[in-house]
Amino acid sequence: MANDKEPIYVTKTFLPPRHEFDAYVDKIWQSHQLTNNGTLSREFEANTAHYLGLQKEQFTFVTNGTLALQLALRALDIHEGEVITTPFTYVATTSAILWERCTPVFVDIDPKTLNIDPQKIEDAITPRTKAIMPVHVFGNPCDVEAIQAIANKHKLKVIYDAAHAFGVTYKGKSLLENGDISTCSFHATKLFHTIEGGAVITNDASVSKKIDLMRRFGHYGDTHYILGINAKASEFQAAMGLSNLKYIDSCIEQRQKISLLYDEVIGDRFQRPSVRGDTGRNYAYYPIIFETENKLKGVLKELEKDGIFPRRYFYPSLNTLPYIESRTSCYISEDIAKRIACLPIYTGLREEVVKRIAVVLNKYS
Repeated sequence: MANDKEPIYVTKTFLPPRHEFDAYVDKIWQSHQLTNNGTLSREFEANTAHYLGLQKEQFTFVTNGTLALQLALRALDIHEGEVITTPFTYVATTSAILWERCTPVFVDIDPKTLNIDPQKIEDAITPRTKAIMPVHVFGNPCDVEAIQAIANKHKLKVIYDAAHAFGVTYKGKSLLENGDISTCSFHATKLFHTIEGGAVITNDASVSKKIDLMRRFGHYGDTHYILGINAKASEFQAAMGLSNLKYIDSCIEQRQKISLLYDEVIGDRFQRPSVRGDTGRNYAYYPIIFETENKLKGVLKELEKDGIFPRRYFYPSLNTLPYIESRTSCYISEDIAKRIACLPIYTGLREEVVKRIAVVLNKYS
């Protein structure tokens, strides 16, 4: 039987009240400045940094999260050699490394947190290693202390892909303050978005200035300093970000309620990633791990009949990509990637949908 219900996807983009966004668009029409670090972009950087507990100088707004990673690598002079990273993430992490002509070296994950396993990092370090690029998977903090200790010992840079970690705190501070650089994605599918967009965060003032210069073709006015690229976000992106920022706490609160409801109706029938202590979560995703890949596929097939579309996230394990030259085995990541899916979670998701999902899940537990 055909399903005429509105489809339920793994996420649904939050949109602010139209009149609030339009008020910012009116300012764009009045100024005629659509890009090039306009008034709204500067306001967005200041307001977002303040929300995150950062200094404005630490936060640079860019076109998207992938360019943020590429700028981070370039700003730290990592444009060759090896970068240790995780195979359990979205492909953009690996793509940024490859695009900058570096070699990704994959290290397997911790089966509980699903983050890169620090105990396996040192074995992957070679004379060609330049940096470590971990990912705070699903917004869960990596073991930042252990990773930093390894980086200090071997004089390596640390770039955190924090695409999922907007608003996450660890030990009372923004998680984004860890490492040499952290990057964010503000893509429309994220908890917080600017339609497309991203950010580069660093505690090093000289690196921050370099990133700002690089995102604008490497010049200020008619004076050219370094090689750059166009990574400037538009005023329309900033307008969406400013409109959304005032609702971020409400969005996190609603996602927390949905997450707790899933916990209640599913119980302990499925494994879920463990979260480090002292973490202020953002509830960006609700991943569950099935006993077998066949059970996962069975659930997806049955839910799709009801117009509900979870996502196999992340799949496949990136060390198995066809264009990766090194075939490093990452058994845990490969295994988890075949058995994990993220359930729908977003502002406005109805309680009855969560319960419908639970009915199907519990058949396969």
